[in-house]
Amino acid sequence: MYDRILVPTDGSAETRRVVEHAAELAEVHDAELRGLYVVNTATFAGLPMETSWEDVNEVLREEGESALADVEEFAEPYDVPVSTDVVEGPPNKEIVRHAEREACDLVVMGTHGRGGIDRLLLGSVAERVVRSCSVPVMTVRVGDEDEEEPPTADSVGEMKGSS
Repeated sequence: MYDRILVPTDGSAETRRVVEHAAELAEVHDAELRGLYVVNTATFAGLPMETSWEDVNEVLREEGESALADVEEFAEPYDVPVSTDVVEGPPNKEIVRHAEREACDLVVMGTHGRGGIDRLLLGSVAERVVRSCSVPVMTVRVGDEDEEEPPTADSVGEMKGSS
């Protein structure tokens, strides 16, 4: 069903859960895992004019390479080939472009599960990708570890049995 699974990363700590989920799918489907890091050039438009773009670009690319090394490390226990790429541009557009250009069958990415005013103000790369990508997108909720765990099948059965 899947031959190429794209897993974008922002280098955050939550990436591990997303990569492991994508790697499990890749292993089951004998698919390739493709890690992608997008250097978001738009966020650095406000830098002082004295700042050298080449220096900033080099630092950002190094961060990307480090994030992609983590993807390779997190996927290592799974028997899947991994390839990686660093691109520049708006993250949601580059993720969609990469998924479609590289003939990926699935995009697996993290989402923080923000809602309400947070989502309105902050936006969501994952939401924009879901809305504009012709490739299926699977989101893996990350963060919010302090929230209560969702009920499991066992706990739902226990709740039903106690009524």
